[in-house]
Amino acid sequence: MRPVALITGASAGIGAELARVFAARGHEIVLVARRADRLNGLADQIAAGGKSRPIVLSIDLEKRDAVSSLAAELTARGVEPGIVVNNAGFGLLGRAETLGREEQLAMIDLNIRALTELTLAFVDSLGRHRGGILNVASVAAFMPGPGMAVYYASKAYVLSFSEALHQELSPRGISVTALCPGPVPTEFQARAGLSGDRMSGVLTLSAERVAQIGYDGFKRRRRVVVAGTGNQIGVLLLQLMPHSWLLPLLDWGMRQAATRS
Repeated sequence: MRPVALITGASAGIGAELARVFAARGHEIVLVARRADRLNGLADQIAAGGKSRPIVLSIDLEKRDAVSSLAAELTARGVEPGIVVNNAGFGLLGRAETLGREEQLAMIDLNIRALTELTLAFVDSLGRHRGGILNVASVAAFMPGPGMAVYYASKAYVLSFSEALHQELSPRGISVTALCPGPVPTEFQARAGLSGDRMSGVLTLSAERVAQIGYDGFKRRRRVVVAGTGNQIGVLLLQLMPHSWLLPLLDWGMRQAATRS
C-alpha cells in the first residue's frame, strides 16, 4: 500500500493551498471534498506543474458512512494514509438560539465528529509510515465565541484533541499538529456570513501563507502552530485576559460583524 497525504476540504481556500504545498514537496495526494469539479480542476493544475496527479474523491464528510466509504476507496486504489490533513469545516455567524439547529448540528458533525473519525481511522497506517496528522483549528480555539458559539467551541475541541493525541501517539512515531490561523480571506467567510471588511489588518494572512506555515510546523513535528506573529501575540494576550472582560468585548465585536454582513 503506497502512503499518501489525505487532505479534506481541498476544493478551495487553505485546503487547496495545503494540497499545492504537499504536492510541491513530493507527496502523493488524495483530495477529498464534495465538489468534484473543483477537486479535478486543482488536480489538473498540480499535474500540469509536473507532479503526480492527485487522486480525487468526491465525498460528503457530514454523512455517517463517509469515512468507511473513503477507506474502501483508498484500499481499492492500493493506497493508505501516511499523513491525514483535516481541513474540512465551516462556521456560522449568529447567536446560537437564533441560528438553525440543524445547521449547527451539521457544523458539529463536520468540524468535530468527522475530524475525530478520520483522525482515528488510520492510526495503524500512520504508524506504519511514521507519518502524522495536521488538524486545522483556529485562533478561535483559544477563546469563547459569543456570536459564533458552536464554531468557536468546535475549534477548541480540535485544539484540545490534537494536543492530547500529540502526546498519546508519539510513542508510535506519529506526530499531531494543530494549525491555528487567524483571519484568512477564503470562501469560509462567505458561508459563515462574515463581511469582507473584516478581512483586513495585521492579523490577516493569505491562504497560501497559512498553508506554508502549517506545513513547515507539521514537518517540524510541532504540537501547535499559530499562524502569523500578530496572531501569536494576540493569543498570548487573550490567555492573560479574564473571561469576565473578554466575553463582552467578543460579544460586541460579533454584533458589529453581524450588522455589517
